Amino acid sequence: MQNRQEKISQVVVTAGQMRDIEKRIFAAGMPVVALMEKVAGLIARRIQEIPPTPVKKAYSIPLNTPFLRESPQARGSRVGILVGPGHNGGDALVVARELHFRGYEIWIYSPFSKLKELTSQHLQYAQSLGIPIYQKIEQLPDSDLLIDGLFGFGLERNLTDPIASAINQLNELSVPIYSIDLPSGLHTDTGEVLGTAIRATHTFCLGLWKLAFFQDQALEYVGKAELIDFDIPLADVEAVLKDAPRIKRITRATALATLRLPRPPVTHKYKEGHLLLICGSRRYAGGAILTGLGARASGVGMLSIAVPESLKSLLVSHLPEALIVGCPETETGAFTEGVGGAIAQLQLPENTDLSSFNAIACGPGLTRDATPIVQEVIKSDRPLILDADGLNILAQMGAIATLKKRPAVTVLTPHTGEFQRLFPDVPDAKHDRVQAVQEAATQSGAVVLLKGARTAIANPQGAVWIVPESTPALARGGSGDVLTGLLGGLLAQAATKQIPVEDIVATAAWWHSQAGILAAQERTELGVDAFTLTQYLIKALT
Repeated sequence: MQNRQEKISQVVVTAGQMRDIEKRIFAAGMPVVALMEKVAGLIARRIQEIPPTPVKKAYSIPLNTPFLRESPQARGSRVGILVGPGHNGGDALVVARELHFRGYEIWIYSPFSKLKELTSQHLQYAQSLGIPIYQKIEQLPDSDLLIDGLFGFGLERNLTDPIASAINQLNELSVPIYSIDLPSGLHTDTGEVLGTAIRATHTFCLGLWKLAFFQDQALEYVGKAELIDFDIPLADVEAVLKDAPRIKRITRATALATLRLPRPPVTHKYKEGHLLLICGSRRYAGGAILTGLGARASGVGMLSIAVPESLKSLLVSHLPEALIVGCPETETGAFTEGVGGAIAQLQLPENTDLSSFNAIACGPGLTRDATPIVQEVIKSDRPLILDADGLNILAQMGAIATLKKRPAVTVLTPHTGEFQRLFPDVPDAKHDRVQAVQEAATQSGAVVLLKGARTAIANPQGAVWIVPESTPALARGGSGDVLTGLLGGLLAQAATKQIPVEDIVATAAWWHSQAGILAAQERTELGVDAFTLTQYLIKALT
């Protein structure tokens, strides 16, 4: 049974949904002023807890002096508060007041002539405390930290001068910027930059995660993001979301629950799934090895790998526990015909045809010469993962029409370019990844995993899982092959455990990202090649 905090950490909402949830809270009797005080108090506390970033050389006492580390306000930090006209500005003003009372040197930038009533009252009180207030960007004094409360969620129009120019000048300052709820200038749902936007060092997302935090185009603006949980009742969240397709962050707890560890004490290899990988060519032999190593890490009970005959001895040397099926090949070392006949020739009672496997993964390293292979596996009744050239061949066949005829689950794992070839009529995935992956899954009937800095997974019903963190260290050739193998192994194991396919896909993507993050921490982002990545998959779970 998930606790409230775990459930809240998974929820991702649109601006409209967040607006409706807040309306319910206020209609139930929560005063706006009380909520503002609570939220701002939590933010002020976090600002004091986050280690300060030294950016000035004016200190006469070394920054490693013990009392300075223990009491950041004791050093007289100068904090600039950027105040907008709405309640986001009001939140910032309460933060200003709290930090002022804790010994910080505060100034306020308030460039708007009209403010909401509550925000205006907080500004008036700040002025009574002697906190200086400035209306023009040229007047602003130096600071060690800026707190951005210009605009919150729901902004939809492009910012124009003079505020756009002011934001551009603020971004040029060599000081950290902490944004409240969302960096000012970002669209809450798409993460689009509306003319210009604050480039935050740190963003405090209020109440529930907003979609923008998981759109690739917003990532360079949000900095390090954290959720400020101000105790929204789950009943209000459920009442607003109702039967709408859910968008959820996958967390470590949910991923580990999907893996169902430890295993039951009595089991055997076929109860833990049998995966068939169809991959590789003489030109791309490494793709088959990396996919196999990813599958090995998944813990799948049995692993069979179909490769062109000339690769068989190479695969045996790297994966001695796997059953390597050598298939007829062309003169250039690509598959020349289907794998079903090659498997049947092994004369193993448990492997008479494709229907004997719990899952099939096809694509890495194939080359487009392998069209007959892809056509064969698409006709099978097995859960199927298509990646790399498997996707390119599918695109040539007509993805949506072909997949609608499949009798079993299909999982597609495209990057943005492959996605556009598969679904040319779906809106640009670079603009709104979540909407794009939802539409692709709905139209095709497949589970679609769209790779990126924030990988998004959708099922045909429109539900979405988002992997909330990753690393650019994974932007290396072969890392996608590792994911295909890992996912294939988990899908084969899940076939007998009645776990939703999209949960398995999200878990594999999360696991893959965590391995990359751990490897980058130990080896830097330059040291995470695909083979090294496979060595961190198990480490990422311990």
